[in-house]
Amino acid sequence: MDNMLNDIGVPGFILLAVLALLLFGPSKLPGLGRAAGKTVREFKKEMNDIFGDSPQPPRSRSTAQTTEEPALVHNEPQPSRQLPE
Repeated sequence: MDNMLNDIGVPGFILLAVLALLLFGPSKLPGLGRAAGKTVREFKKEMNDIFGDSPQPPRSRSTAQTTEEPALVHNEPQPSRQLPE
């Protein structure tokens, strides 16, 4: 979809905006934008539920400031590191 938006360009986007303004009027455009955003969010949520891809939640500032050790992904034993004597 990103590729499609890159192909439109600025003149095409302005033409689409003017066309939407003429068709729907200035009073209905904010509601249509909200409805379109809600539809896209719901679609992404359902696709993530179907395919099991769960996006990571955004980190808040308090979480970002704490430093935690990352959890090990695999269960293989780690080699012991002994200091030479």
